Amino acid sequence: MSSVLITGASRGIGRAIAVELAGRGHRVIATARRPETLADLPVDLRLRLDVTDQESVDRAVRAAGDVDVLVSNAGDTIRAPLESVPLAEVERLFQLNALGALRVAQAVLPAMRERGAGRLVFVSSIQGRLVLPLIGPYGASKWALEALAETLAVETGHFGVRVSLVQPGAVSSGGAARARVFLGEHDPYAPLAEALPALRGEAVTPELVAATVADTIDHPSPPLRVPAGAPAEWVLRARKEAPEDEPFLAARIGW
Repeated sequence: MSSVLITGASRGIGRAIAVELAGRGHRVIATARRPETLADLPVDLRLRLDVTDQESVDRAVRAAGDVDVLVSNAGDTIRAPLESVPLAEVERLFQLNALGALRVAQAVLPAMRERGAGRLVFVSSIQGRLVLPLIGPYGASKWALEALAETLAVETGHFGVRVSLVQPGAVSSGGAARARVFLGEHDPYAPLAEALPALRGEAVTPELVAATVADTIDHPSPPLRVPAGAPAEWVLRARKEAPEDEPFLAARIGW
C-alpha cells in the first residue's frame, strides 16, 4: 500500500483515480481547490490544494504526511485560435497545467529524495506529443509538462524517484463541454471547429484512464510514457511514424 496524493480530484479523471486507488488499498489523499467537492469520495484524507498557490501547496503537503506517490492531475483547457486567443488565458493554462504540476512536485520531492524512493505520475495527454487546431494553448502547456517531467526523470532517477506521464486522448469526462470557447460566430477559424471531433478521435472513460494510472503506480518499473487506451496508442504510434517535414494531421483537416 502506498500513500498517494492526487491533485484535481473533484471530478472527471482525478475523481476516478481516487476511487480506483482506494479500491486497490492505497492510502489516498484527495485534493481540490474546493475540498467540499470531495466529501463523498472513499479516501483517507481530503485537503484543499490550489496548484497555482504556493502557500496552499505547502499547507496541503504538510497536512498529507508521508507521500509515496504524487498523481499530478489538475488541469484545464480552452478552445481558441492562436491568432486571437487572449494571452491571459494562455498564461493561466501554463500556470495550472505545467507550472502548477512542477510546484507540487517540488513540494514532495525533497522527502522522496531523502527516502530514496518515490513516484511522480503526471496526467498528460496525447497533445503533449502532437497538436490539434483550436486546442493549441492546451497542447503547448502539455508539451511543457512533458519536458518538465522528462527532465525530472533524468534528474531524480539517481535518487530512486520514478517519473511517468500517462497520455490519454479524448476522455468522456465533460472537460471539452466545460472548456471556455473564444471563437465568434463569424470567426474565420470557425470551420476548424467542425473538423475537431473527428480529429480528437474516440473517447475513453475516466475509469480507463484511472486504471492506467493505478497500473502505472503498481508497476515495479513503469515506463516514462504510458498511453491510456487503444485510441491514444494508435495516434501516438502514427505520430511517431509520420514525417517531420509537415504538420501532423494537416492533411486530414482539409484546410
